[in-house]
Amino acid sequence: MTSNVEQSPFFQQQRAKGAIVLKGTVHPQAHKDSSVTDAPPDPPKFDLDSYMSNYDGSTRIDRLHHIGATSTYLAVDAYRMAITEAKKGKDVKLYLALTDDFCKIAPDDPLALIDTAWAEKRNREVKTEMDKLEHELKSYKNNLIKESIRMGNEDLGHFYYATGDYTNAHKAYWRMREHCTSSKHLSDMALRLVYVSIAQKSWLSTQSQLVKVDASQMKGEEKLKLEPIVHACSGLVQMSTNNVRDAATQFLKTSPQYLTLEPAAGIVWQREVISGNDIAVYGGLCALGSMDRSDLQQKVLANGDFRNFLELEPHIRRAITLFCNSKYSACLELLEGYRTDYMLDVYLSKVLLTIYNNIRTKCIVQYFIPFSCVTLDEMAKKFQPTGVGMSIEDELEDMIDSGILDARIDLVDRLLISPPTNPRYTVHTDALAMAEKYDHTLRLRLTRLNMMSAGLAITQDKSQQNKDGLDSRLGGEGGIGASLRGLGSRIGFS
Repeated sequence: MTSNVEQSPFFQQQRAKGAIVLKGTVHPQAHKDSSVTDAPPDPPKFDLDSYMSNYDGSTRIDRLHHIGATSTYLAVDAYRMAITEAKKGKDVKLYLALTDDFCKIAPDDPLALIDTAWAEKRNREVKTEMDKLEHELKSYKNNLIKESIRMGNEDLGHFYYATGDYTNAHKAYWRMREHCTSSKHLSDMALRLVYVSIAQKSWLSTQSQLVKVDASQMKGEEKLKLEPIVHACSGLVQMSTNNVRDAATQFLKTSPQYLTLEPAAGIVWQREVISGNDIAVYGGLCALGSMDRSDLQQKVLANGDFRNFLELEPHIRRAITLFCNSKYSACLELLEGYRTDYMLDVYLSKVLLTIYNNIRTKCIVQYFIPFSCVTLDEMAKKFQPTGVGMSIEDELEDMIDSGILDARIDLVDRLLISPPTNPRYTVHTDALAMAEKYDHTLRLRLTRLNMMSAGLAITQDKSQQNKDGLDSRLGGEGGIGASLRGLGSRIGFS
């Protein structure tokens, strides 16, 4: 059955378009023995039913659609679940698109046949409901009642979102703005716009609306409820736009309150957008791909709030711990075991290659730091190549050419050599720099003492004081520092 799915017209079209098609992870023995060419692929580690139990709403169908279109192993089950879920909603176009794809994968499956009667009935119901909502909104506008108009636009936005018309949903929610009469109304409107923008994967719009939510005038407990949502969604935006370091920062700031958060603007964010497990995986991988060892230790492992998320995905914490303990091979091996699972994530799959490459590069650089030379065979053993046709020599050469790795390759003796350094010169340079810094600080302090002895006082520039600290002003070349040195010379200090 799996082989039939792999050779189905749908996945042939996916390959022709250059889309990612996963058969599973490569058999571990295939790395060690090139003769293993027909090793059976391993399935993803997660159970589809358990994984999807974390999600509701449109993101559930979106994630199922991505899994079904990416994994030949889970395609049939994912499309069955997605089509069943779609028939519970109002988005007829989505149902037809899912059925069309599934028909190319498993044409004999009963769910691959379009339920024409259901589609026609649901289209009539959708048309009737839309006419009713538009008529009600029109009557509200004639009565000039702000609250009724706001609620009418909100109901229309909910309807458009449920039918998959995200553009009109965005417009309907935006029209609520001029009829909002409280800070809560404004924040709810902005949250709804965030929700629609994420569904559209319009990250610029999402970020602009998150700024408005964060700047809202909500106070007390209501403000505290919004902060985890803002941080979680901001992290998703930054990750999706390849800003891995900023994404890690936002995810690490997310309060564990997010896990038990009550619905905001009628949305259960931890189930309808990203779950607590997602925050653990996204935040942990982004941090591992962008932070050094000390930051990982202090900002991730020692972060009491983020520890609540890491408990949901203990292998992420284990991978970070292995990296911090300099067990780079074990860290990479652990992450490689979950590569297939992460490629099936609708958001993470877009940036996973970048994150994994960053982590691997960091591991190689950190591993090589204590050595003056390492054999290429040892490097290949510690860091097994992951790219097809990519040798460790090619990978190291790319890292050296890009300036990431400060080393040289000796192809004759097959060595990776660290360039010679002069430790004596480095120590002397650091010592002279430190001496100059102490001398400069001492002169400033003696100048201050001489001025105090002479009874002199200087009025500080308040605007400059707010901009810079007192110490930086004293050390400046053209500001108060220069004046102090001039006064010091006039009172006898040189």
